[in-house]
Amino acid sequence: MNTLYFLIAVGAAAVIWYVVATLLICEYLRNKHQRVNYIFLKMMAPVYAHRYRKITREETGKTGPLFYHWIISVNTMLVAAVLSLIIHHG
Repeated sequence: MNTLYFLIAVGAAAVIWYVVATLLICEYLRNKHQRVNYIFLKMMAPVYAHRYRKITREETGKTGPLFYHWIISVNTMLVAAVLSLIIHHG
């Protein structure tokens, strides 16, 4: 049961990490005069993340660090959720 609680805590931390990374990406895009719709942010987050990646690559030749934060947080949420389900039902 302790492992399940640990995975839930990791998943919750990953959700917070994801939200912060997404908001920072949106703020970056707004500063670059890109339109950002906060009402549909949940649905548009992947689009904004890839737009951020494209813009930072054009400017610096490298992908910006927020893109990696976004990708890692999404994958961490997914892994924590799948492992939690396996442990809970297994």
